This record gives sequence, structure tokens and C-alpha cells, in this order.
Amino acid sequence: MSSFLLTGPSAEPLTLAEAKNFLRVDISDDDDLIAALIAGARIHVEAETRRALITQTWRLVRDEWPADGRLRVLPAPLRSVTAARVRDAQNVAHAVDPQAFVVDTAGAALTFAPWAMAAPGRAFAGIEIDVEAGYGDAAADVPEPLRQAIRLLVAQWYENRGISAAVQGVTQLPSNVSALIAPYRMLSL
Repeated sequence: MSSFLLTGPSAEPLTLAEAKNFLRVDISDDDDLIAALIAGARIHVEAETRRALITQTWRLVRDEWPADGRLRVLPAPLRSVTAARVRDAQNVAHAVDPQAFVVDTAGAALTFAPWAMAAPGRAFAGIEIDVEAGYGDAAADVPEPLRQAIRLLVAQWYENRGISAAVQGVTQLPSNVSALIAPYRMLSL
């Protein structure tokens, strides 16, 4: 199953002012750099945890419906199904009622009656499901340990800029950041 980002977050889990305060930076010369570091740190934390921090829309693409009627969704946390389609042999999309899915927010999965779903008419990527994932629309909705991990990554990257930093192994995830995000990692079974 593939996942594609349709609509990214409308905000970052950490504001520029919060990051500058944490870094103890009073000047505005590095504002663009710090903003880019915040976005990069969010993306890094999202990739490590397989979670969407701020509300985002993703498209899940599958070849066929799972026989057990349970579809695991990443990134988590799953909020809702916004649209679903099944493509026929002529590649025409037919809408599936989003109400046909039961959203399991705790398990980051969709449950449905597989016998009630139309089979895709093409062998590959015949099913498309659009979902909304994320903790919420505001930075305050994101768990504080994940926000702290972003702060620490921004500080690490801000203080260790340049080519020499990559040579020294600064690109590795600091242990304190790993410890903060460990409880939030979505593992594959």
C-alpha cells in the first residue's frame, strides 16, 4: 500500500517565536533558517514515528481490499475518511461511501465489510482512500514530547551547521530525541 500526501499541515507544531526563544536568538537575521529547521524537524519526527503531527490529508492506494476487512492506515493518528474510490477496468473512478468505513482512531485502522465493497477492475492501484490524519490543527494539539523533540532537533541543527557537522556525525538522531519519540513510533508487524 502506498500513501501520498495531498494536503500538508497548515501550521508547524512549533512557532518561530517559540523556536527562537528556545534557541535564545534575539535577532531576525536567521528567521528563514530557523523556520526551515522547524519544518525539517517536523518532517523528521513524522518520518521516524510514522505519524502526522498537524492535520494533513493523505491518499492511500491499494491493489485490492484486504480479506479480513481491516486496513491499517499510516500515518497515524487517523481522524476520518474523507473520500474513497474504486477504479474499474476502464480506469473510471466509482465513489465509495466514506460511511462504509469504521474509523479506529486508537488502532489507526479502517474496518469495513469486504464482501460489500466493489472489487477494483484493474490489477494495480484500483482502490483510493483519502484520509485525514494528525493530532489537530494547532500546535497545542501535538503531544508535548514530540514538540520537545522538534525543539531539540532544531537546536542541534542550528548549533551544528555546515559541512564539518555532517562529517562529525551530527546527522544522527540525538539519544534524547530518540527517547522522546520512542513511545510514539508506529511499528510494522
